Amino acid sequence: MIPALAIDGLRVTFDDYDALKDVSLAVASGESFGLVGESGSGKSTLLRAVAGLAPVSGGTISVNGKALSEKRDKAFYRQVQMVFQDPYGSLHPRQTVDRLLLEPLAIHGFDDTEARIVRALDEVGLGAGFRFRYSHQLSGGQRQRVAIARALILEPSILLLDEPTSALDASVQAEVLNLLEQVRAARDLTFVMVSHDLAVVTHMCDRLMIMQHGQEVEQLTAADLAARKVAKDYTRGLLAASEGFKPAAANSR
Repeated sequence: MIPALAIDGLRVTFDDYDALKDVSLAVASGESFGLVGESGSGKSTLLRAVAGLAPVSGGTISVNGKALSEKRDKAFYRQVQMVFQDPYGSLHPRQTVDRLLLEPLAIHGFDDTEARIVRALDEVGLGAGFRFRYSHQLSGGQRQRVAIARALILEPSILLLDEPTSALDASVQAEVLNLLEQVRAARDLTFVMVSHDLAVVTHMCDRLMIMQHGQEVEQLTAADLAARKVAKDYTRGLLAASEGFKPAAANSR
């Protein structure tokens, strides 16, 4: 079966710095795939390279069996959309929610804009009452819901999620993650999700890649990660760090 997203030997270089070094992966249609690693490991750079926002210096990227050229066209953005980490920075402060959702529809030539905007807001749990508010009038969680609605409104098959809840309060994170799960199930979407939170990735993703210094450390299933069935010391270190501060261990010193 042709994967929804296939990456082979991907390299990204900024000046003399190699941000990605020969990274390869394949994500099946309908699968949720996670990218995990410390800051600077190349997770977000990989998503940006797929989206056409980072310069690719080598390797290939294919979506549904079609190799991507250097410049992404409208057909690509109908299939692939991205939700960024910071809802405060990804929404234009001088545009209403209605205008934010109308813009991609206008670019892609949709006629039934009214119905699509109403449906998109309903789908993310906001409703038509939010249409004419500005982003500064919304909470962080509401802003991220608008960002998700904007990504979904073109009915893509693949969502690139760059730590979509890390900028939100802990109480709101679960709501947004649950929303993403519901949307994925309802639309049979393919997710590629960046997160530093192993618990989130284990819950949201089927498989994942551990990354370090722009390279793959290992790929494994979420079930194996949860069961601590890992092959590399770096992954074991991430697991140990994710367990957090233990008072008993501190008191024994």
